[in-house]
Amino acid sequence: MNGQKQNGKMNPSKGKGCLVWLGRIAVSIVGLLLVGYIYEPIAESTDAKAYPPPGQLVDVGGYRLHINCTGTGNPTVIIEAGLENWSTLWAAYVQPEVAKTTRVCTYDRAGMGWSEAGSMPRDAAQLSKELHTLLQEADIPGPYVMVGHSLGGLVVRVFVADYSSEVAGVVLIDSMNPKQLLSQSQEVLSQSESKSQPFSFKAMLARFGIARLLVKLPGIAPSLGPDLEAYYPLYIRPQSFQTTANESQGMPAAGAQASAVKTFGDLPLIVLTAKLNDLPGWMEWQSELLQLSSNSQQMFAENSGHNIQVDEPQAAVAAIIQMVQQVREMGTK
Repeated sequence: MNGQKQNGKMNPSKGKGCLVWLGRIAVSIVGLLLVGYIYEPIAESTDAKAYPPPGQLVDVGGYRLHINCTGTGNPTVIIEAGLENWSTLWAAYVQPEVAKTTRVCTYDRAGMGWSEAGSMPRDAAQLSKELHTLLQEADIPGPYVMVGHSLGGLVVRVFVADYSSEVAGVVLIDSMNPKQLLSQSQEVLSQSESKSQPFSFKAMLARFGIARLLVKLPGIAPSLGPDLEAYYPLYIRPQSFQTTANESQGMPAAGAQASAVKTFGDLPLIVLTAKLNDLPGWMEWQSELLQLSSNSQQMFAENSGHNIQVDEPQAAVAAIIQMVQQVREMGTK
């Protein structure tokens, strides 16, 4: 039987060899994971020195948030990025052009970009409060033109309601509509309000350096150009993945909080919609956002998917500058 059986019995040496082989593989895997676990914080420390924050870090109550303001003039534009995003893409593609017209600030929510991790839960009410504290502590007074992309639109909606006297205009860039989230069960909503962090498989992989390894493989991470060298080093950290999981957990509550804001009154509002966003129901949800203000209009990014700031940044710039000019004209009347 080719040495596999002797007198109808398995060869003990054959089975022992298999166990040794499997044991060596297991030891190798554990060893590689240990190396990655040790290497990851070292790599993060190296990245922090290589890619310092372009703006300032401001204490908002036990942790610091990063904000980067450029340009001069009023009103000040505040850009709230979407889920799994932060200041870098907006600072590279949109901020420089807007800064030619007025002061514009991009910032990183707690746990994203250069900002330190914040407290739970990560819902719209908490994010709005943190942003307002950041603006106060950084001495960036209003009036503000609030710009919200995707999930950031929910945060901006709550911000406008909580600090209406400081807001002069709103631009919602392919913003989420709370109706996308309100259909979820009460059980999910209850989980989203939890103050404990959800498990993130991506964060676990990142803690062992696996995300750092994967992003270097051909075809995985497209080149973003010299202005965005810091993007991937910031993206592949365990903190970034965990924060995305935390914000995702908070989305149903964020939807409920934003839904409670029924109107902006006659506050100027521009809804910029991505024409190539083919998510079912998206165009109807976008149109409904116009009902937030009696002084609203809709614009379209004709050649863009959801991430207008990357696909068609000039459309985002045009909508923001149009709102700035509208606010200025209102101020002279």
